[in-house]
Amino acid sequence: MDSGQMSVAEARRQFADVLNDAAVRGRITYITNRGRTIAAIVPVPIAETAEQAQDEH
Repeated sequence: MDSGQMSVAEARRQFADVLNDAAVRGRITYITNRGRTIAAIVPVPIAETAEQAQDEH
């Protein structure tokens, strides 16, 4: 699985591409603000697995 990171500003400019990379290529993109990771855009199966694991706890 591929992953990468980009700033909030870059993610805004490339939002459609970032979503497509998650949906089609399974890419995880970490979003940073002033060098600090603040969010991740992940493919749906990964998000669903994380939610299921959280519900089990």
